Amino acid sequence: MPDIPSLFGGSRGDRFDDSDQFVPEHLPDPDAFLDGHRVLEGDDHVAVHRVARELFEERGVYDVTFGYNLARLNLDQRHPDAGFRYAEDRDDPSILRVEFTPTTPFCPQSKTLTVGAFRAWNGLADRHDYDRVRVRVAPMHQQADAINAELDAMDAGDLLAEADHSARAAGSPAGERDDGVESGSLSLSEEFEAALNRLSGEKQ
Repeated sequence: MPDIPSLFGGSRGDRFDDSDQFVPEHLPDPDAFLDGHRVLEGDDHVAVHRVARELFEERGVYDVTFGYNLARLNLDQRHPDAGFRYAEDRDDPSILRVEFTPTTPFCPQSKTLTVGAFRAWNGLADRHDYDRVRVRVAPMHQQADAINAELDAMDAGDLLAEADHSARAAGSPAGERDDGVESGSLSLSEEFEAALNRLSGEKQ
């Protein structure tokens, strides 16, 4: 859609930085979730944020207040302290840490937006090079603890699903034994008797 000239001069496009620019003064400072990790800057930040924009577009992660793809908030000069910052985990660079700073401490969309971002990144994992992406809201939000607790639970659920998938790919389904007997379905005495029967059969 073409930019509509403002009554005060200029166009709507003048309010946004170019998508291939890294403008630190128009971005939030990295906060607690990124502290001590390798915060992305310059071209690294731009490249990751470009992927975020594509993922959000496909999954419909939009800011309904401003009516645009949430990734565009990083470029909006009217909100220089809001948007996304990224860092690679210091212990495992295959993990991307994402911290979202909303425009206000009481932004009612923060939970929806961060959960949407988490699902976009991890649901379209074939579209980027990270094994896992963790998302948190900045502590300035009044409900940051509750929102981040839910995101933390989603992290854990994602890991469990990944472990289950790995177990299934490696062989028999998780929770089942190689002999076809479901683990936990026999008492200790029954398992002992079954083992004796197997040994007897082998001797014969």
